[in-house]
Amino acid sequence: MSIENLSCNKSFGGWNKQYSHDSSALNCRMRFAIYLPPKVASGERVPVLYWLSGLTCTDENFMHKAGAQRIAAELGLAIVAPDTSPRGDEVANDEGYDLGQGAGFYVNATEAPWNRHYRMYDYITDELPKLIEANFPVTDQRAISGHSMGGHGALMIALRNPERYRSVSAFSPISNPLNCPWGQKALSAYLGSDQAAWRDYDASVLMRQSEAKIPARVDQGDDDEFLAEQLKPETLEAAANANDYPLELHRHPGYDHSYFFIASFIEAHLRFHAGHLGLE
Repeated sequence: MSIENLSCNKSFGGWNKQYSHDSSALNCRMRFAIYLPPKVASGERVPVLYWLSGLTCTDENFMHKAGAQRIAAELGLAIVAPDTSPRGDEVANDEGYDLGQGAGFYVNATEAPWNRHYRMYDYITDELPKLIEANFPVTDQRAISGHSMGGHGALMIALRNPERYRSVSAFSPISNPLNCPWGQKALSAYLGSDQAAWRDYDASVLMRQSEAKIPARVDQGDDDEFLAEQLKPETLEAAANANDYPLELHRHPGYDHSYFFIASFIEAHLRFHAGHLGLE
Protein backbone atom coordinates (compact mmCIF):
# COMPACT_ATOMS: atom_id res chain seq x y z
CA MET A 1 0.00 0.00 0.00
CA SER A 2 1.56 3.30 -1.08
CA ILE A 3 1.82 6.28 1.22
CA GLU A 4 2.68 9.91 0.44
CA ASN A 5 4.89 11.95 2.75
CA LEU A 6 3.41 15.40 3.40
CA SER A 7 5.86 16.79 5.95
CA CYS A 8 8.89 15.93 8.05
CA ASN A 9 10.20 17.82 11.08
CA LYS A 10 13.15 16.92 13.32
CA SER A 11 12.05 16.74 16.95
CA PHE A 12 14.15 15.73 19.98
CA GLY A 13 16.50 13.81 17.71
CA GLY A 14 13.65 11.93 16.05
CA TRP A 15 11.24 12.74 13.25
CA ASN A 16 7.66 13.96 13.25
CA LYS A 17 6.14 13.05 9.90
CA GLN A 18 2.75 13.32 8.23
CA TYR A 19 1.46 11.00 5.49
CA SER A 20 -1.62 10.42 3.37
CA HIS A 21 -2.87 7.24 1.73
CA ASP A 22 -5.91 5.70 0.09
CA SER A 23 -7.93 3.74 2.65
CA SER A 24 -9.84 0.65 1.54
CA ALA A 25 -11.66 0.50 4.87
CA LEU A 26 -12.93 4.06 4.61
CA ASN A 27 -13.14 4.48 0.83
CA CYS A 28 -11.37 7.83 0.88
CA ARG A 29 -7.98 9.49 1.23
CA MET A 30 -6.77 9.45 4.83
CA ARG A 31 -4.01 11.19 6.74
CA PHE A 32 -1.95 10.19 9.77
CA ALA A 33 1.01 11.53 11.73
CA ILE A 34 3.88 9.45 13.10
CA TYR A 35 6.71 10.23 15.49
CA LEU A 36 9.81 8.06 15.09
CA PRO A 37 12.34 8.22 17.95
CA PRO A 38 16.08 8.69 17.33
CA LYS A 39 16.99 5.03 17.86
CA VAL A 40 15.37 3.98 14.57
CA ALA A 41 18.30 5.69 12.79
CA SER A 42 20.56 2.89 14.03
CA GLY A 43 18.32 0.23 12.52
CA GLU A 44 16.33 -0.64 15.63
CA ARG A 45 12.63 -1.37 15.46
CA VAL A 46 10.44 0.15 18.16
CA PRO A 47 6.97 -0.48 19.61
CA VAL A 48 4.06 1.81 18.76
CA LEU A 49 1.56 3.82 20.77
CA TYR A 50 -1.60 4.56 18.78
CA TRP A 51 -3.22 7.83 19.82
CA LEU A 52 -6.91 8.52 19.07
CA SER A 53 -8.02 12.14 19.27
CA GLY A 54 -11.38 13.63 20.17
CA LEU A 55 -14.25 15.50 18.55
CA THR A 56 -13.28 18.11 15.91
CA CYS A 57 -9.62 17.04 16.00
CA THR A 58 -7.36 15.82 13.20
CA ASP A 59 -4.06 13.92 13.20
CA GLU A 60 -2.30 17.19 14.07
CA ASN A 61 -3.78 18.15 17.46
CA PHE A 62 -1.91 15.64 19.59
CA MET A 63 1.41 16.01 17.77
CA HIS A 64 1.31 19.80 18.03
CA LYS A 65 -0.08 20.27 21.55
CA ALA A 66 0.62 17.29 23.81
CA GLY A 67 4.40 17.64 24.12
CA ALA A 68 4.89 13.89 23.82
CA GLN A 69 7.95 13.78 21.56
CA ARG A 70 10.58 14.45 24.22
CA ILE A 71 9.58 11.46 26.34
CA ALA A 72 8.90 9.25 23.32
CA ALA A 73 12.44 10.01 22.11
CA GLU A 74 13.87 9.05 25.49
CA LEU A 75 11.86 5.85 25.73
CA GLY A 76 12.33 4.70 22.14
CA LEU A 77 8.59 4.70 21.41
CA ALA A 78 6.88 5.50 18.11
CA ILE A 79 3.55 7.34 18.22
CA VAL A 80 0.93 7.13 15.48
CA ALA A 81 -1.95 9.64 15.42
CA PRO A 82 -4.62 8.99 12.77
CA ASP A 83 -7.34 11.41 11.75
CA THR A 84 -10.63 11.11 13.64
CA SER A 85 -12.89 10.26 10.70
CA PRO A 86 -13.07 9.80 6.95
CA ARG A 87 -13.07 13.12 5.08
CA GLY A 88 -13.78 14.53 1.63
CA ASP A 89 -16.49 16.06 -0.50
CA GLU A 90 -18.08 12.65 -1.08
CA VAL A 91 -18.07 11.71 2.62
CA ALA A 92 -21.33 12.17 4.54
CA ASN A 93 -21.32 14.98 7.07
CA ASP A 94 -23.54 16.78 9.57
CA GLU A 95 -23.89 20.41 10.63
CA GLY A 96 -23.13 19.49 14.25
CA TYR A 97 -19.55 19.19 15.49
CA ASP A 98 -20.41 15.91 17.22
CA LEU A 99 -21.45 13.86 14.17
CA GLY A 100 -19.88 13.20 10.79
CA GLN A 101 -16.48 14.45 9.71
CA GLY A 102 -14.26 14.92 12.75
CA ALA A 103 -16.58 12.73 14.81
CA GLY A 104 -16.20 9.14 13.62
CA PHE A 105 -16.48 7.67 17.15
CA TYR A 106 -14.26 4.75 16.04
CA VAL A 107 -17.23 2.54 15.11
CA ASN A 108 -18.21 0.60 11.99
CA ALA A 109 -21.36 2.35 10.82
CA THR A 110 -24.20 0.15 9.59
CA GLU A 111 -26.72 2.86 8.70
CA ALA A 112 -26.89 4.89 5.46
CA PRO A 113 -25.37 7.26 4.49
CA TRP A 114 -22.64 6.69 7.05
CA ASN A 115 -21.90 3.04 6.26
CA ARG A 116 -20.21 3.87 2.95
CA HIS A 117 -17.22 5.51 4.66
CA TYR A 118 -17.47 5.41 8.45
CA ARG A 119 -15.66 2.20 9.35
CA MET A 120 -13.12 3.67 11.75
CA TYR A 121 -13.08 0.55 13.92
CA ASP A 122 -11.75 -1.54 11.03
CA TYR A 123 -9.34 1.20 10.05
CA ILE A 124 -7.78 1.52 13.51
CA THR A 125 -7.69 -2.18 14.41
CA ASP A 126 -6.62 -3.63 11.08
CA GLU A 127 -5.75 -1.42 8.11
CA LEU A 128 -3.66 1.24 9.86
CA PRO A 129 -1.45 -1.15 11.91
CA LYS A 130 -0.74 -3.20 8.79
CA LEU A 131 0.22 -0.02 6.95
CA ILE A 132 2.47 1.19 9.77
CA GLU A 133 4.20 -2.15 10.27
CA ALA A 134 4.82 -2.53 6.52
CA ASN A 135 6.33 0.93 6.01
CA PHE A 136 8.14 1.93 9.21
CA PRO A 137 10.80 0.42 11.52
CA VAL A 138 8.35 -0.73 14.19
CA THR A 139 7.52 -4.00 15.90
CA ASP A 140 4.07 -5.55 16.33
CA GLN A 141 4.06 -4.57 20.02
CA ARG A 142 1.31 -1.99 20.45
CA ALA A 143 -0.35 0.19 23.06
CA ILE A 144 -3.31 2.50 22.55
CA SER A 145 -4.45 5.77 24.12
CA GLY A 146 -6.73 8.70 23.41
CA HIS A 147 -8.70 11.70 24.62
CA SER A 148 -12.45 12.21 25.03
CA MET A 149 -14.07 10.56 21.97
CA GLY A 150 -10.62 9.07 21.34
CA GLY A 151 -10.46 7.88 24.93
CA HIS A 152 -13.72 6.07 24.29
CA GLY A 153 -12.17 4.61 21.14
CA ALA A 154 -8.96 3.51 22.82
CA LEU A 155 -10.71 1.79 25.72
CA MET A 156 -13.34 0.16 23.54
CA ILE A 157 -10.84 -1.10 20.96
CA ALA A 158 -8.44 -2.46 23.59
CA LEU A 159 -11.26 -4.16 25.49
CA ARG A 160 -12.48 -5.83 22.31
CA ASN A 161 -8.98 -6.77 21.15
CA PRO A 162 -6.86 -7.45 24.26
CA GLU A 163 -4.53 -9.73 22.30
CA ARG A 164 -3.45 -6.81 20.10
CA TYR A 165 -2.36 -4.36 22.82
CA ARG A 166 -0.06 -4.50 25.82
CA SER A 167 -1.81 -1.64 27.61
CA VAL A 168 -4.46 1.06 27.20
CA SER A 169 -4.93 4.54 28.61
CA ALA A 170 -7.27 7.49 28.19
CA PHE A 171 -7.68 11.12 29.12
CA SER A 172 -11.23 12.23 29.91
CA PRO A 173 -12.88 9.38 27.98
CA ILE A 174 -16.54 9.14 27.04
CA SER A 175 -16.88 6.16 29.35
CA ASN A 176 -20.54 5.23 28.87
CA PRO A 177 -21.76 6.41 25.44
CA LEU A 178 -25.03 4.50 25.80
CA ASN A 179 -26.01 6.98 28.50
CA CYS A 180 -24.69 10.37 27.39
CA PRO A 181 -25.87 12.85 24.72
CA TRP A 182 -22.73 12.63 22.57
CA GLY A 183 -22.84 8.86 22.48
CA GLN A 184 -26.58 8.57 21.96
CA LYS A 185 -26.50 10.98 19.00
CA ALA A 186 -23.56 9.29 17.30
CA LEU A 187 -24.48 5.67 17.96
CA SER A 188 -28.10 6.10 16.88
CA ALA A 189 -26.96 7.73 13.62
CA TYR A 190 -24.18 5.26 12.84
CA LEU A 191 -25.72 2.04 14.19
CA GLY A 192 -29.48 2.60 14.23
CA SER A 193 -32.02 2.53 17.03
CA ASP A 194 -31.32 -0.97 18.35
CA GLN A 195 -29.24 -0.30 21.44
CA ALA A 196 -28.08 -3.91 21.58
CA ALA A 197 -25.63 -2.99 18.81
CA TRP A 198 -24.39 -0.01 20.79
CA ARG A 199 -23.16 -2.19 23.64
CA ASP A 200 -20.22 -3.45 21.56
CA TYR A 201 -18.89 0.12 21.54
CA ASP A 202 -19.37 1.05 25.21
CA ALA A 203 -16.26 0.78 27.40
CA SER A 204 -18.23 0.48 30.64
CA VAL A 205 -20.25 -2.44 29.28
CA LEU A 206 -17.17 -4.11 27.84
CA MET A 207 -15.04 -3.67 30.96
CA ARG A 208 -17.75 -5.21 33.13
CA GLN A 209 -17.85 -8.38 31.04
CA SER A 210 -14.25 -8.66 29.82
CA GLU A 211 -12.47 -11.94 30.55
CA ALA A 212 -9.04 -11.14 29.08
CA LYS A 213 -7.57 -8.15 30.90
CA ILE A 214 -4.77 -5.72 30.05
CA PRO A 215 -3.47 -2.85 32.21
CA ALA A 216 -5.57 0.31 31.90
CA ARG A 217 -5.04 3.87 33.07
CA VAL A 218 -7.54 6.77 32.95
CA ASP A 219 -6.89 10.38 33.98
CA GLN A 220 -9.79 12.76 34.54
CA GLY A 221 -9.85 16.45 35.46
CA ASP A 222 -12.36 17.33 38.14
CA ASP A 223 -13.05 20.75 36.55
CA ASP A 224 -13.85 19.22 33.17
CA GLU A 225 -16.91 20.99 31.78
CA PHE A 226 -18.17 17.72 30.26
CA LEU A 227 -17.59 15.53 33.30
CA ALA A 228 -21.09 14.93 34.65
CA GLU A 229 -23.16 14.96 31.47
CA GLN A 230 -20.87 13.34 28.89
CA LEU A 231 -17.91 11.49 30.42
CA LYS A 232 -19.21 9.55 33.45
CA PRO A 233 -15.96 7.97 34.71
CA GLU A 234 -17.85 6.60 37.70
CA THR A 235 -19.56 4.06 35.43
CA LEU A 236 -16.20 2.82 34.18
CA GLU A 237 -14.88 2.64 37.73
CA ALA A 238 -17.94 0.65 38.83
CA ALA A 239 -17.47 -1.76 35.92
CA ALA A 240 -13.81 -2.28 36.81
CA ASN A 241 -14.65 -2.91 40.44
CA ALA A 242 -17.38 -5.39 39.52
CA ASN A 243 -15.02 -7.38 37.29
CA ASP A 244 -11.74 -6.90 39.18
CA TYR A 245 -10.36 -5.18 36.10
CA PRO A 246 -6.84 -3.65 36.45
CA LEU A 247 -7.90 -0.02 36.00
CA GLU A 248 -5.99 2.91 37.47
CA LEU A 249 -8.33 5.93 37.66
CA HIS A 250 -6.58 9.18 38.52
CA ARG A 251 -8.63 12.29 39.30
CA HIS A 252 -7.03 15.73 39.17
CA PRO A 253 -8.54 18.77 40.95
CA GLY A 254 -8.60 21.97 38.90
CA TYR A 255 -7.94 20.43 35.48
CA ASP A 256 -10.32 20.79 32.53
CA HIS A 257 -10.90 19.02 29.19
CA SER A 258 -8.18 20.80 27.22
CA TYR A 259 -4.76 19.85 25.89
CA PHE A 260 -3.27 21.75 28.85
CA PHE A 261 -4.52 18.79 30.90
CA ILE A 262 -3.12 16.23 28.45
CA ALA A 263 0.26 17.95 28.31
CA SER A 264 0.42 17.95 32.13
CA PHE A 265 0.17 14.15 32.40
CA ILE A 266 1.27 12.75 29.05
CA GLU A 267 4.65 11.75 30.47
CA ALA A 268 2.94 9.55 33.08
CA HIS A 269 0.92 7.86 30.34
CA LEU A 270 3.93 7.25 28.10
CA ARG A 271 5.91 5.76 30.98
CA PHE A 272 2.90 3.62 31.92
CA HIS A 273 2.85 2.16 28.43
CA ALA A 274 6.64 1.87 28.24
CA GLY A 275 6.63 -0.29 31.35
CA HIS A 276 4.20 -2.74 29.75
CA LEU A 277 6.06 -2.66 26.42
CA GLY A 278 9.33 -3.59 28.10
CA LEU A 279 10.99 -0.21 27.52
CA GLU A 280 11.49 0.65 31.21
